[in-house]
Amino acid sequence: MSRALHLSGWVYVAVCAWVLAGALRRGRRPERPLEPHAAAPQFGGSGAEWFAAMKPYCNAVEVEIQQQRHPAPQGLAGAGFGAACYALAGKIDSARATIDRLPAGERPRAAGIVFEVGHPVADAGDDRSAGPIMELVLEYWPNNYMALYHAGMSEYSLGQPELSRTHLRSFLDLYHENDGWRRNALEVLGRLGGE
Repeated sequence: MSRALHLSGWVYVAVCAWVLAGALRRGRRPERPLEPHAAAPQFGGSGAEWFAAMKPYCNAVEVEIQQQRHPAPQGLAGAGFGAACYALAGKIDSARATIDRLPAGERPRAAGIVFEVGHPVADAGDDRSAGPIMELVLEYWPNNYMALYHAGMSEYSLGQPELSRTHLRSFLDLYHENDGWRRNALEVLGRLGGE
C-alpha cells in the first residue's frame, strides 16, 4: 500500500511538471490578470484627509504607533482629528494631551472635531465608548447640549447615576425642543429620582 501511494505521488508530480513546462513553452499568461495591490493610505493633506487615511488605525492596538509614524498635520484641524483618533481608540489621556497642546482659544474648536467624529458612536448606542469621548468634549465645550445628553445617557446605562443626573439636568437647561431627546432625558431622570 505504501509503495502504491509513493508511486502515485511521483506520477502526480510528473503530470504537474509536464503541464507547467507546456504552459511555459507556449508563453501562456494566466487567464485572469493578477489583482493589483491596494493603494497605500495617503497621510498628507488636510486634517480631514489625514483622518480618512488614519481611521482604520484608530484602535487601541495600533493608534500610538501609527500616530508616531504618520503624525497629524499641524494646526487646529490636525490636532482635532488627531485627538479624535486617540479618543476612538479609547486613549482619552492622549486625546486630551493633543488638544492641550493648542492655544486655549482653539481647544473648544478641536473638541468640536472630536465631537463630530464621536457622535456617530454615541448615536449607535456604544455607551462604553461614547461616554468617555463625550466627557472629553465637555471638558473644553461644557455647553454642548448633545455631548451632555450622550454623556448622561451613557453614564445612566453604565450605572453612574450622579454623573448622569448632572449631565441630563444640564442638557435640559440648554435644550427646550419637545422631542425624543428631551423626553428620553426626562424619563431617565424620572427613573433616577432626579427630575
